[in-house]
Amino acid sequence: MLNLIWVGFFLTAFAAALWQYFIAGQEDVFALLMKSGFDNAKLAFEIALGLTGVMCLWLGIMKIGERAGFLDALARLLAPLFARLFPEVPRGHPALGSITMNMAANMLGLDNAATPMGIKAMRELQELNPDKETASNAQILFLVINASAITLLPVTIFTYRAQLGAADPTDVFMPLLFATYCSTLAGFVFVAAMQRIRLDRVVLAWVAGLTLVVAGLAGYFASLPPEQLAPRSSLISNVLLLSLIMLFLLGALWRRVNAYEAFVDGAKEGFGVAVTIIPYLVAMLVAIGMLRASGALGVAMEGVRRGVAGLGLDTAWVDALPTMLMKPLSGSGARAMMIETMQTHGADSFAGRLASIVQGSTETTFYVLAVYFGAVGIKRVRYAVAGGLVADLAGFVAAVGVAYLFFMG
Repeated sequence: MLNLIWVGFFLTAFAAALWQYFIAGQEDVFALLMKSGFDNAKLAFEIALGLTGVMCLWLGIMKIGERAGFLDALARLLAPLFARLFPEVPRGHPALGSITMNMAANMLGLDNAATPMGIKAMRELQELNPDKETASNAQILFLVINASAITLLPVTIFTYRAQLGAADPTDVFMPLLFATYCSTLAGFVFVAAMQRIRLDRVVLAWVAGLTLVVAGLAGYFASLPPEQLAPRSSLISNVLLLSLIMLFLLGALWRRVNAYEAFVDGAKEGFGVAVTIIPYLVAMLVAIGMLRASGALGVAMEGVRRGVAGLGLDTAWVDALPTMLMKPLSGSGARAMMIETMQTHGADSFAGRLASIVQGSTETTFYVLAVYFGAVGIKRVRYAVAGGLVADLAGFVAAVGVAYLFFMG
């Protein structure tokens, strides 16, 4: 799918350039396309290079938290809940431990740790699956929760925003938390209805507790004057993040963990991650840059903008639409769309902030499905795709809503 999208970008850009040259009489259009390609290849490298320091910082901090035992503690906290959400999995089965570790890693933003744990959990669930080619209820619920991916620390989003010049890279933290909560809740409710999951006191307590926390935060921010929303969100976000760093460091001291060595080990992983993404950024940013230089992207966005305006709706959110459309299909593609939006409109523009919130509101549904189900040979996915797309839609709608609330006052 991603291959077709990527090739399609180039073919569309070339077709649009032919139109511009022969019909519109723009003789320099091909030169502009090639210049855009070279400029965006250079930009991709510069972004990846600039990411290195910030990525090393955050992954180093995350490694301290992991070695200090916070990942294990979160896993133990989640264990009673997941034991009830997956009733077909026997108590004490290794799959429950792998599921809780995967979810805990996702919440802390430890992507490199979450994926291997997720594949391990899916393989252990496959051992309990009576039909090896058809996804079981437990596998579907696990996949949809992964696809909606509630993340308490969206480190990658902060990193890109910092690299692209955001005055306060973490100012999207609270809006992003609201959006990802909505996507996770929508995905869970859909699957729970399909599977008729019994909502006992533990499940209801978790859902009610999370809902009350989010509703309380939403009520607090709704009570503020519009001009105070963004500054207060920024203050709370930075206090929470700094407090978490202090908690990790104090936990490391308490557990006699060498925090410095843990940070260095995590920072080494951050360097590797930054280098690894260079080819993906070059591939997608060059394609998107040529699409924009050809005029095709502008024409498409203007068409959508006119349609939205014709319905009497505000059109400010339309500039983030490419990120929304790409997100279920490709993580690297959506990331490139987010970067391109921030590069074009500014990291602190409404479109730049909204694209950041969209990028962090859900996971990449089709990628998660391909990796997790592909790892165990599942061919019939039943309603897993529908559950993931329901979560995506809820996350996108919530992202637009909170972006208007926080940044259009």
